[in-house]
Amino acid sequence: MKDFFKQYFKEWSTVLAAVILGISVIVGTVIVARMVTYVKTFDASQLAVTGTAEQNVTSNEVKWTGQFSVDTNLTDLKTGYAQMDKDKALVTGFLQKNGISSQDVTVSPVVMSETFPSVKYNPQAAQALGKAALSDYTLRQTVVVQSGNVNKITGLTQQVGSMINEGVNFSTQRLEYYYTKLPGLRSQMIAKAVTDAQTRAEKIAAATGVNLGPLVSVNTGVLQLTPVNSTEVSNMGTYDTTTIRKTLTAVVRASFRLAN
Repeated sequence: MKDFFKQYFKEWSTVLAAVILGISVIVGTVIVARMVTYVKTFDASQLAVTGTAEQNVTSNEVKWTGQFSVDTNLTDLKTGYAQMDKDKALVTGFLQKNGISSQDVTVSPVVMSETFPSVKYNPQAAQALGKAALSDYTLRQTVVVQSGNVNKITGLTQQVGSMINEGVNFSTQRLEYYYTKLPGLRSQMIAKAVTDAQTRAEKIAAATGVNLGPLVSVNTGVLQLTPVNSTEVSNMGTYDTTTIRKTLTAVVRASFRLAN
């Protein structure tokens, strides 16, 4: 019996030693794996920063949209169209006299629309709204001037009173200012934004006691063209047409590798 227990204890000790050895191997493997993971993670550590670049630009093209109109009755359309021809001649003559090339001017065909159909048969409403309410139709033509002489066109829009004095019912609909050199500036602005991102990344890395490694990736955002001193931004990009002076902003998201 004594030999039996001795043999049993010996076999159990062997099994226990094997179990302990197995557990040790597993624990050691996990520790080594975590160390490898940590090393790999450290080697692949990256710092992502945002870089921006701004530049003020001046619009080099303007689009001036204006409109003139004549109110007429159904029985007097011929006279109304004749008046439109006279007014068109006065408008184009005004532009030519002020040095605007005919190549920069587009005049749309005449558009006819019914005038106040809900009130033209109501004498009181017609009297309140004025002569236009007594007319059956309004004839309209749109004039578009597109030119690179931004300051000249802007100043000319302030002189339309001379046409009105000659009996032309003319009004400025809108002025739109464009900057047409954006494609050529895009690469320059992105390069400046990347440089700004690198400068920021170097300062952050230095403050944390690590060295900045090479550039890993760059994601470029859309260009923002906004009025000067504006804070307006959009994920789809902003293109301001209301001002002559604008600010062009480029934004990038750059990632750099960190090193010991």
